[in-house]
Amino acid sequence: MDRDGLANFFLGLGIGVGVGLLFAPKSGEETRGYIKDKATEGGDFIKKTTADWRDTANDLIDKGKQAVSKQKDNLSDAVDAGKQAYREKVEPNMPARPVA
Repeated sequence: MDRDGLANFFLGLGIGVGVGLLFAPKSGEETRGYIKDKATEGGDFIKKTTADWRDTANDLIDKGKQAVSKQKDNLSDAVDAGKQAYREKVEPNMPARPVA
């Protein structure tokens, strides 16, 4: 930005602040109170939203853990069934083992 642009910016800023002060609907104290209230509301909203997101994330994690546990149980059952089927198929045909 060149010198003229910077000067025009500050001139516009000064005029905007002056007009804002002339036409402000509330006193400075009331305006500060309003801003403080809105900031508090914003903070409360952020806290609530964060808590909701945390709860949703925890629910998703729990569902994921349950799904993994179920798949683990299914896999374990399948391995056990495969071992049992192998034993039933192979062991009756094997010669007896000598007892030592």
